Amino acid sequence: MTYPDHIVPWWQAEPTRLERDRREIEEAFPDLALTLEGEGYWSGRLPMWPFDRPAPSRLGDLLDGKGLELRLVYGAAYPIVSPSIVPLDPEPLFDELTQTRWHVLGNGALCLFQTQADWDPASSVVDLLGRAAGWRVEYALLKSGVRTDMTLAGIAHDDSLDGLIEEAADRLTAAQAHPGDGGEEASERTGPSPAGAEGAAR
Repeated sequence: MTYPDHIVPWWQAEPTRLERDRREIEEAFPDLALTLEGEGYWSGRLPMWPFDRPAPSRLGDLLDGKGLELRLVYGAAYPIVSPSIVPLDPEPLFDELTQTRWHVLGNGALCLFQTQADWDPASSVVDLLGRAAGWRVEYALLKSGVRTDMTLAGIAHDDSLDGLIEEAADRLTAAQAHPGDGGEEASERTGPSPAGAEGAAR
């Protein structure tokens, strides 16, 4: 994106906030990379369990050993308005967009707050990335069929779903042993990608 001479991206207008984000994200999620084009974005893959409690048994089986691959996209109004996070792997299916139980918006970005007012401009964007990592786990739980909706607080701040992860992994193992009965988890791996979901961040 090319700006008129009198318009600058937020990261030029607020270099202190840029350096804060860079420092905090590189410390918490070193596999993410920052690109300063347009308003800027971070991309890469999150760890499977970046939370301050032990990872549940068989988490790696449920997530196929991979955390969420994403793009965190800043907007011109950041930090007043929160960045958008677009999941790239797994990428929600087209019919999951805008269904509230999946916590995904119509443009493919994650819905991580009940309202935009829940975002505090003074907050660390690291918390947002932690919520996204939790979304990945809850998405897999829904795909396995052990849950029908996601928690309001998110698994990053709510340990009530930790005990379901082993059960969900068992279902996934059974589905892989009997491909014809793969259920929703199988659709995560084989279903069509939603048109435009990734493009919302590009």
